[in-house]
Amino acid sequence: MTGLFITLEGPEGAGKSTNREYLAAKLRAEGIEVLLTREPGGTPLAERIRELLLAPSDESMHADTELLLVFAARAQHLAQVIRPALARGEIVLCDRFTDATYAYQGGGRGLSHQRIAALENFVQGELRPDLTLIFDLPVEVGLARATARGRLDRFEQEGRTFFDAVRSTYLKRASAEPDRYRLVDAALSLPQVQQSLDALIPEMLERYRG
Repeated sequence: MTGLFITLEGPEGAGKSTNREYLAAKLRAEGIEVLLTREPGGTPLAERIRELLLAPSDESMHADTELLLVFAARAQHLAQVIRPALARGEIVLCDRFTDATYAYQGGGRGLSHQRIAALENFVQGELRPDLTLIFDLPVEVGLARATARGRLDRFEQEGRTFFDAVRSTYLKRASAEPDRYRLVDAALSLPQVQQSLDALIPEMLERYRG
């Protein structure tokens, strides 16, 4: 693979989607082909699985069902979108990937990280993101932003304890592997966040052109 795989992670209200567009514009200005995608989703089939995962329902979803659906969508996404784009030499900017599974299903739901790792290896093989940006902010700030957007999805309806565990898991992963992770203070104003991203672009270009 000759492309570069960059993932954007973080909780609700962190501004990942807005800043993914910003990064894409900056990288395209350098003459680089950039693919924007997201998880769960990224293909028609994976987007249908996303709907199952996010839609509130009268039937509660078992945590194992949730985990398997996440990886089913990821398998399709990798086969149809991510691996082909990397093979073409593109930079892939993905809104969430497997770090979100460790944070939400591992931290939030309390599922074993060993179980998640087994599925990660099965579905992804050796593929891991080259660089992961974690948009970090206090839980109460993120939830207030999500609420202001309108109707909450199934995950956004979870309580404070769930999101404290999600944030803690993200920060632990960033601390354990500093070569891959970059923390972005998403509680700052949008111009300040984008100024932080500007400072990371030279590293992205260096990793890409390597």
